[in-house]
Amino acid sequence: MATLLDFRRRIRSVKNTQQITRAMKFVAAARLRRAQEAAIAARPYARELARMLRSIMSRIDEPQHPLLAHRPEQRILAIVLAGERGLAGAFNANILRKAQDFFRANKGKKLSTIPIGKKGRDALKKAGFHLIAEYVNVLARVDFLTAREIALLVTELYAQEEIDSVYMVFSEFKTVMTPNLVVTRLLPVEAVPADEESGSATSEVDYIYEQPEQQLLGKLLPRYIETQLLRAMLESSAAEHAARMTAMESATKNAGDVIEALTLHMNKVRQAAITKEIIEIVSGASYGA
Repeated sequence: MATLLDFRRRIRSVKNTQQITRAMKFVAAARLRRAQEAAIAARPYARELARMLRSIMSRIDEPQHPLLAHRPEQRILAIVLAGERGLAGAFNANILRKAQDFFRANKGKKLSTIPIGKKGRDALKKAGFHLIAEYVNVLARVDFLTAREIALLVTELYAQEEIDSVYMVFSEFKTVMTPNLVVTRLLPVEAVPADEESGSATSEVDYIYEQPEQQLLGKLLPRYIETQLLRAMLESSAAEHAARMTAMESATKNAGDVIEALTLHMNKVRQAAITKEIIEIVSGASYGA
C-alpha cells in the first residue's frame, strides 16, 4: 500500500509536469498567433494569383505548357507535410493516416514522396517509401526560399516526365479546435482552375495585359506552384501550433485532475492512519485501566 511519502512524491512529480505543459501551452499560443497571421495573410495573394492565372488561361484557345500536360497517373509523387516535433496530440498521426489512405487508394502505381517535417520523414522512411528529397526543420519558420526550392524540384521532375502527377497532403488551418485534412493535386495544373471561394470557373476581373498571354502563362505557372506550396507550409505550421496548444491545455487540465485524485487518496490514507493511532491509544488506555 502506498504511503503518505509516496503520495507526496507523486503529487510533486505531477505538479512539475503540469508546470511544463502549462509553459508549453503559452509558447504554442504565442507561436500560433504569428503562424496564423502569416497563413491568413498569404491567402489573398494565392487567391488573386489563381484568379489571374484563370483569366490568362481563358484567353488562350489551347494553353501549351509542360506543367499543363496530362498523362496517365502511373508515377505519383506525394508531398506530405507533417510536424517537426511531437506533443501535438493526434496531429501527426492524422496526417500520416491520411497519407496512408491516399497511398492505399493508389496501390499498384509507382509512389514516391517528399516529406516536409521531421515526424513525416521518420514515419515514411520507416514504412519503406521512396523519398526523392526530405525537408526537416523548415516549418518552425516558413521561408519562401524553401517553398521555391521544393517547387523547382517538382516542376523539373514533372517537366522531364519522371513523374505523372504531384499531390499535397497537409492540414489546413481552420480554427484552433477544427483541423481540416486536405489532399490536393498540385500538378498538372488544371486548365481552368476553380475559384477557391466561389467555385466559379470564370474570372470576374477583365485584366489588361501588355505581354502576350502565352508568355505570361509561362511566368505565372511556376509562381503559382511556389505560392501553393508556401501556403500549404504556412497552413500546416499554424495547424501544428494549434494542435500543440490544444494538447498542452488538455494535458494541464488532466494533470490538475490527477493532483486532485491523488490528494484525495492521500487525505484518506492520512485519516486512516490517524484513526488507527487513536484506536490504539484508546485501546491501550482501556487495557491499562
